[in-house]
Amino acid sequence: MMATTHALAGMALASVAALFAPEFAPVAVVAAGAGGAFPDLDTPGRHRRTLHYPVYYSLAAAGLLAVAVVVPTPATVALAAFVGAAAVHSASDALGGGLELRPWEGTSDRAVYDHYHGRWLRPRRWVRYDGSPEDVALAGLLAVPTLALAGGPIGATAISGAFVPTLVVALVGLSVVYGLVRKPLVVLGAWLVATLPPGVVDRLPGSFADELR
Repeated sequence: MMATTHALAGMALASVAALFAPEFAPVAVVAAGAGGAFPDLDTPGRHRRTLHYPVYYSLAAAGLLAVAVVVPTPATVALAAFVGAAAVHSASDALGGGLELRPWEGTSDRAVYDHYHGRWLRPRRWVRYDGSPEDVALAGLLAVPTLALAGGPIGATAISGAFVPTLVVALVGLSVVYGLVRKPLVVLGAWLVATLPPGVVDRLPGSFADELR
């Protein structure tokens, strides 16, 4: 799934949870959006392994949530929301496509690495690949709870009142654009790699260059 879908998923969960503690709604939603996107920062390197921890994030999120309930402050709530959204991201990647450059071909048996069990989780392909039509539709659907609640507790401050809806709409817009260019990007990447000197190609991360050839 797209990083934008994961960010919107985190924000949607935080939006609903924030109904029980409206005073922390703005910080929880923004932190969850950042946490939802965070694991994909490992994309240039060992993607879905370096920053993806389906089990460890979940365990940490449970502990941080308990702390936030006992000691509710903006910092504890934000940290719990951030790690919780990262946990949802890491676990839900197993529901998507495999870890290949052309995931619509369904050739990879690797979805996300489970450090706790020391193995790769296989892709379920409920969402066939990042940027697929169903992925874009899911991003739009996940935007609804946050937008619906933006006029209430989430928009409790002047900053969050304007920022959150704008951010959600921007994420949905990016999702649509990425969905439109997802497959052409691979073609463009192959062309670019073909024009690069061999020394530069050898420095590309992982097997990226090999897959583009």
